[in-house]
Amino acid sequence: MRITCIGGGPAGLYFAILTKRRDPKTEVVVYERNRPDDTFGFGVVFSDKTLENLEGVDAESYHAIRSRLHHWDDIDIHFGGEVVTSRGHGFSGVSRAGLLEVLQERARGLGVDIQYLTEVGPDDPRAKSADLVVVADGIQSAFRAHYAEHLRPSLEFRKSRFVWLGTTYPFEAFTFYFREAPAGLFQVHAYRYEPGRSTFIVECSEEAFQRTGLAENDEVGTARYFEKVFEKELGGHPLLVNRSIWRRFPVVRNAKWHHGNMVLLGDAAHSAHFSIGSGTKLALEDAIALRAALDRGGDVEASLAAYEAERRPPSESVQRAAQISLEWFEQTERHVKKPPLTFAFALLTRSLRVTHENLALRDPDLVDRVDRDFAREAGAQPAPGQRPRPPMFVPLKLRDLVIENRIGLSPMCMYSAKDGTIDDFHLVHLGSRAIGGAGLLMTEMTNVSSDGRITPGCAGMYAPHHVGAWRRVVDFVHRHSTAKIGMQISHAGRKGSTLPPWEGQDVPLPEGGWDLIGPSAVPWSPGHPVPREMTRADFDRVKAEFVRSTELALEAGFDLVELHCAHGYLLSTFLSPLTNKRTDEYGGSAEARARFPVEVFGAMRAVWPGDRPMTVRLSASDWAPGGTTEEDLLTAARLFQAAGCDLIDVSSGSVVFEQRPAYGRLYQVPFAELVKSELGIPTAAVGNISSYTDVNGVLAARRADLCFIARAHLFDPYWVRHAAAAQGYDLPWPKPYGVMRGYSPRLA
Repeated sequence: MRITCIGGGPAGLYFAILTKRRDPKTEVVVYERNRPDDTFGFGVVFSDKTLENLEGVDAESYHAIRSRLHHWDDIDIHFGGEVVTSRGHGFSGVSRAGLLEVLQERARGLGVDIQYLTEVGPDDPRAKSADLVVVADGIQSAFRAHYAEHLRPSLEFRKSRFVWLGTTYPFEAFTFYFREAPAGLFQVHAYRYEPGRSTFIVECSEEAFQRTGLAENDEVGTARYFEKVFEKELGGHPLLVNRSIWRRFPVVRNAKWHHGNMVLLGDAAHSAHFSIGSGTKLALEDAIALRAALDRGGDVEASLAAYEAERRPPSESVQRAAQISLEWFEQTERHVKKPPLTFAFALLTRSLRVTHENLALRDPDLVDRVDRDFAREAGAQPAPGQRPRPPMFVPLKLRDLVIENRIGLSPMCMYSAKDGTIDDFHLVHLGSRAIGGAGLLMTEMTNVSSDGRITPGCAGMYAPHHVGAWRRVVDFVHRHSTAKIGMQISHAGRKGSTLPPWEGQDVPLPEGGWDLIGPSAVPWSPGHPVPREMTRADFDRVKAEFVRSTELALEAGFDLVELHCAHGYLLSTFLSPLTNKRTDEYGGSAEARARFPVEVFGAMRAVWPGDRPMTVRLSASDWAPGGTTEEDLLTAARLFQAAGCDLIDVSSGSVVFEQRPAYGRLYQVPFAELVKSELGIPTAAVGNISSYTDVNGVLAARRADLCFIARAHLFDPYWVRHAAAAQGYDLPWPKPYGVMRGYSPRLA
């Protein structure tokens, strides 16, 4: 077999090593357009876990790399005049040039033919005649561009600027600096990679870079500038340059990684931001996975398809974490509003790969400090000698309402009411989660009129007999649990008059339907009826319906009410520029689009007791071009806050049919953090939150004040109690369940 490797970086060299190690007779040629010692940057970071994996694949390469490593366990975060140190992390730095030298020597020793200063393009006979072409030619891959029709690549340059410098300062820990200078906020990622040499990456906003007056390619000027900015930290040590030009980080993705007998590895296939140190890790693990797929036999194209199917999920998981970390650093100006300890915890857990629980295993003393600080801030400081509560079990106070813990049952439509009246299903559904330990239960979207429902099975609060049905649930919750219960009040708007989802998702009723209204005559989808644009009479009628539902909710005994302005229902469609095309005072600017929803809220607030809270659910993004922006979100949230809203429940999506959400773990939490950070109002986070350690992390980092759990609560009504048991927290049981005290379940 003849294999051509395009690119002599870690991905290409390591694959060549593994291939010759398996079968010395295989012909492997590596073509590299640069010199052997020509590399960008200074150091590379590996976690202890990554190194352990390498040891099991090729021990000789591993030991050669390990001999050059500088290891550390600590992370030092310099911020706000303090240094917060986190221990127990286990990372190592190695010179980029040194890593390449190790791989080059190992490859040559195994008989790999490495040809430097040799450019091989897609049409070169040396590529076309090979049985397998491994493309590892980096971010600006010529092969990826040539085969773009098949691979469907995307290359996005992010908005922040960074420059990769070095220094002789001997850092003992992985170090972050955050320094306000006349030009703006600068952040540094620094670590030692060999004796007397450290990486020193400076990152900042585009605006801060422009204010420095530096040119992109002024290496010497850049080094001298930041020697002055970080004069105290560097202690007289110089900054070093090596192609240290100002860049925007390139995010590389490909819909497909292979075509015919060609396959992409490393940065040619996917990039990962340097803040989690995973670019080289991904490259080496790509090589390992590709070699394993080929080893299973079969023709080359089938092996490449198997490689991609197996390798894509873990690599995309790393890339998602890197993207979240990248975005965190892009938004540092937002995060620096936090005090040093909270800021440090948020930084350490930014990528979601280090959770509250995971960090507690690494550094229990630091997490104990974080938890005590969170409890103190909420007025729940533990007694001397007592462990602090996990953040999720620290009470939350909104006006005079005290919610015993920070877990809410998210509003989820059950489509099981009759003419708007709920029954025993809803009593069991909500009652079981109350006994199961949730601090706050939210009803499903409860509609203000019969023609404000989504389906004929949707719950309502518009008739006198609805009150008694809901009061039965509220009384049960209050009598048998410490949970609080709120009603989410809404009108379906253009998404109404459809079948229950199990009979057809978003399918209009074939008969017995009702007329739809909206801010504009824009249907939900091409297959939906066109809503009638609302008139002044409609505005008055709908507002009165919301007020009536609020008064009935008070009569039923609810602890709070939430106005639903999300997910493409009536009030949500006023807020989005994609669904509100009005030219009167209720359309146009973000303020004008929010006018009617805020008027409705104000009318509800006027009839709701002043000692009880009111909340609003907003869609932070439409996940579609031209939709709701961050500034739109903040404008609406600010207006609701001024009208007396106590908490913004931040969701996203379902506003337009053509949406393309970027789903992922905790994918909507940054929206809640944005609102909380910018406005100072409490927020609730939603969106693929399914573990208690994620909840604790969200809360302790002050990303949100409350977490709503949806599907996990459907799967396990006692989710909160099980989370308490897993953390060793004594969550009191209802008296009839007193025999549960001290019970330890057998899990196997």
